Amino acid sequence: MKAENRVMRKLWSAGARLGLGLVIAALTAPAWAAPNIIGQPVDGAITLQPGHSPQKLHAIFFHDVIVLPVMIGVCLFVLALLLICVLRFNSKANPVPAKFSHNTAIEIAWTGIPVLILMFIAIFSFKLLFFYHAMPTPDLTVKATGYQWYWGYAYPDQKIDEYSSIVLKADEAKAKGEPYLLAVDNPLVVPVNKVVRVQVTGADVIHDFALPAFGLKTDAMPGRVNETWFKADTPGIYYGQCDQLCGINHAFMPIEIVVMAQPDFDAWVASKAPKAAPAVAAPTTTAAAPAAGAPAPAPATPAAAPAPAEPKKVALNTLAAPAAAH
Repeated sequence: MKAENRVMRKLWSAGARLGLGLVIAALTAPAWAAPNIIGQPVDGAITLQPGHSPQKLHAIFFHDVIVLPVMIGVCLFVLALLLICVLRFNSKANPVPAKFSHNTAIEIAWTGIPVLILMFIAIFSFKLLFFYHAMPTPDLTVKATGYQWYWGYAYPDQKIDEYSSIVLKADEAKAKGEPYLLAVDNPLVVPVNKVVRVQVTGADVIHDFALPAFGLKTDAMPGRVNETWFKADTPGIYYGQCDQLCGINHAFMPIEIVVMAQPDFDAWVASKAPKAAPAVAAPTTTAAAPAAGAPAPAPATPAAAPAPAEPKKVALNTLAAPAAAH
């Protein structure tokens, strides 16, 4: 029995050290993970993609500080219970099993404690949910429309009509030094440190506008406009993808957002603004002078004189009277 107790203590100590190590590793992983390439996934990283928008930073805190420790604690507790059952209550160590089948205190505990844990998580979960929906006053509005299989972007306030954003081919992406299946020909362009409202809709089937670095994931549904927002804190290029299975080429409709300084964004808007139509010159009415030596034009034919009025008819008796006098 003493040997079994020593084994249990060693296992419990090892499990506690393992759990503590996992918590520390999870909280400090960004410091020793793969080199941070802004706005895109990297090989070797084990945590969430670094956040560059307020929603993502809140989501990382919720995951790393609230949910992850609770998950590890629950897993270690269940593992400890399993080890106790396996080592202490097997047929060799406990050949005569107990006869009771209920324990009021334990039943209350295993019902009440999970409820308290879920209530603790719900407090931070609802706070994060409300933060996502409490959009600040937007500085810029962009409309993103999902098609099979590309995205269309329009800027209503800047009078920029919708343009298509299509994935680059493998050789084109390689020539530009951008990641294949993430880079596009015409990215979405926004200014840094500005609240950007994104109106998301679909033209054919359900798509999903998702970009991990900003914490975005909003369904693009035909006939409905959903809204989300972000505020990028660092200039750079950020990549995302459609996160809703939308057909055979679902993997070929990435999202690329270029964040730049306000003057650069203003210059980009000016380059995209519709060109003004050229003014049309009014036609001149002055007749050209006749060439030298040319015959003078013939005088205009006078208008025909009006026909004489028809003479009035006179009665016969008035004409016969003078004749009789002669």
